[in-house]
Amino acid sequence: MDVTPLIPEGQQVIETYGDGGFRVSGTHWTGSVLIMPQRTLSWAPEAFAQITLESLSPLINAEDRVQVLLLGCGKGAQLPSKDFRTSLREHGIVLEAMDTGAAARTYNVLMAEERAVAAALIAVQ
Repeated sequence: MDVTPLIPEGQQVIETYGDGGFRVSGTHWTGSVLIMPQRTLSWAPEAFAQITLESLSPLINAEDRVQVLLLGCGKGAQLPSKDFRTSLREHGIVLEAMDTGAAARTYNVLMAEERAVAAALIAVQ
């Protein structure tokens, strides 16, 4: 499924998702990914239960700060705990959890609007 919008040059864009991976700015990634405006990283969690603040440390500690984190929970949306959301908020990050497809599409829209957004996406088949 192609979800490519017009994105400012040099920014990461999610071109496709599914089949256990993603294509981001022309590069194929197998497994889950952490996408920030300037770079994409492999991300260890394969399921919602594996997501921790530590797994998000590359984003939390990034030089380029983001304000919104879109969490792609896999095939269905799940709600992270209040403590988890509060901890991210203490770092200046608002968390929006949804299924991975919705998170990928929303990331591209917000990136096209030049918002300070990142996405943590669990791969789906």
